[in-house]
Amino acid sequence: LRSLVGSEMCIRDRYSLLLFLIIMLPNFIWFAIPAPNDILRTDSVTPIVDAIGSFCQIFFIIALCILQRKNTPKIQVNPLIIMVIESVLLYFTGWIFYYFGVTNPLIILLLTIPPCSAFIFLAIDRKNIIALIPAIAFTICHVTYAIINFII
Repeated sequence: LRSLVGSEMCIRDRYSLLLFLIIMLPNFIWFAIPAPNDILRTDSVTPIVDAIGSFCQIFFIIALCILQRKNTPKIQVNPLIIMVIESVLLYFTGWIFYYFGVTNPLIILLLTIPPCSAFIFLAIDRKNIIALIPAIAFTICHVTYAIINFII
């Protein structure tokens, strides 16, 4: 694996795994407890976009959690990490409104863009280009899915 990613990468990034688990927490709740006016439990009309997005999501999560540059400093408060935290808070805010029954375009976008942004900001902070590229591709697919399925 190291020969594929270069000698400057090592294996593991617990902060990325923690972010992934935090982002997934509302999803786990949603799987177990349906929200009122739960429009997200409908069949998608964008299966190809969804498949591409799922592939990119799996790839960027694995790359973000497993690969880390050896010279990357430990996580510290900086503008990118603040944007990660703000993105997570916006995402949780979207879920709170969704569970109050609000399903307007703004809420759909809050459930879509901030979690992607959190991963992108973390990949930039960790200087993980291998994760950044599929994270951006996933974001494009995820936003496309949300707009076509729930906004237009």
